[in-house]
Amino acid sequence: MSVNVVLLASAAGIIGIALGYYLRLIISLGKRGSMELQIKSMELAATEEAKKITLHAQEEAAKVLHEARGEQKEKEDKIKKTEERLIKKEDLLDKRQTDIDKEVEDIKQKIAEVKRVKEKVDAMEQSKRFELEKIAHLSEEEAKAQLFATFEKKYEEDILMRMQKLERSGEERLEKRAQEILTTAIQRLGNSVSPDILTTTVNIPNDEIKGKIIGKEGRNIKAFERVTGVEVIVDDTPGTITISSFDPIRRQIARIALENLILDGRIQPAKIEGIVEKAQQDINKIIKEKGQQAAYECGVINLPPQVVAILGRLHFRTSYGQNVLQHSIEMSHIAGMIAEELKANVAIAKAGALLHDLGKAVDHEVQGTHVEIGRRIMQKFGVDPLVIKAMEAHHGEYPYETLESYMPCKPAVRFAFSSNPRKWATYKRKNSRET
Repeated sequence: MSVNVVLLASAAGIIGIALGYYLRLIISLGKRGSMELQIKSMELAATEEAKKITLHAQEEAAKVLHEARGEQKEKEDKIKKTEERLIKKEDLLDKRQTDIDKEVEDIKQKIAEVKRVKEKVDAMEQSKRFELEKIAHLSEEEAKAQLFATFEKKYEEDILMRMQKLERSGEERLEKRAQEILTTAIQRLGNSVSPDILTTTVNIPNDEIKGKIIGKEGRNIKAFERVTGVEVIVDDTPGTITISSFDPIRRQIARIALENLILDGRIQPAKIEGIVEKAQQDINKIIKEKGQQAAYECGVINLPPQVVAILGRLHFRTSYGQNVLQHSIEMSHIAGMIAEELKANVAIAKAGALLHDLGKAVDHEVQGTHVEIGRRIMQKFGVDPLVIKAMEAHHGEYPYETLESYMPCKPAVRFAFSSNPRKWATYKRKNSRET
């Protein structure tokens, strides 16, 4: 009984295992068929999609090809029209060239005809002249000379009187015109002559300062004179100290330095050197600014910086009651207005007049007249030769080589003041000793 049960159980197990394997095999085969169906379905879908993409691409390609053919056709039409226009223009140009050639040929023929006529007329005149000379037994020049001699002999007195009258009248008109031009220039300038005299006297608050300036055993005043190169005169004059030097720049440096020392109150050799150095820097700055201002005011450009610096030194130079830089500026304006009236070069005339007293800035340091010194300075720094010619003739030391050289000269100033004798007398008195 138990064996049977075991056998039945074993048989049931074997059958179960076989059934399970069979069922598993059937399920596997079912899944495989399902996957193959899915793959085939995907292949069909991909094929359809590829067909659609290909069809769309073909349509797009056809569209692009159509558009390209259209554009190409338009370009071909434009090129064809351009070629037609060019052909028409070439035809027109050929026709015009033909007309021009024909006109040129006509002109050449007319010129040749005119030459033939002129030669014929010249030949006729020569023939008539020859016949006249043959009849009169005189050449043309001999007949002219004989005719002039007859008239001169007959009307000699009348001719001399007429020449004298013309000469006198011409001189009067020229002198009147010159006075009008120069007077107009002076009136247009309209600046008063400023008798600005630069002082070399320093005011002090009290006479006790004199002792400080002199210092113990004269150390302070000796140090000041050594550094500045001037002579300091401390006398009994109340409230003032006098500075003496031939160099106006040194006088100004000394004046400014001394005034600053008095304001500071600490007067000693070490302090003096610093104050004087600061005063020199201030004066150099003023000189540069004054030179630039003068050139700008007169409209004189392109001057070398060295010449502008020397020009600025004239601000501290006086000549018989007048500041030399201000005098040079006024002369530049007058020369420019005169040159404008006479149709001369205004720029050259103004520059020559502005620099005409340039040598006075250093005439106490260099030998020679201020004209010669200024001439050498301008040549050294490459100033325009025309400006040098306009400058060097203002005292008559050099000839008046150009029209502009007459502008800054003394006769021009005399003519300018001719309408006001009192003003001319004052100017002449101030400048009578000037070299």
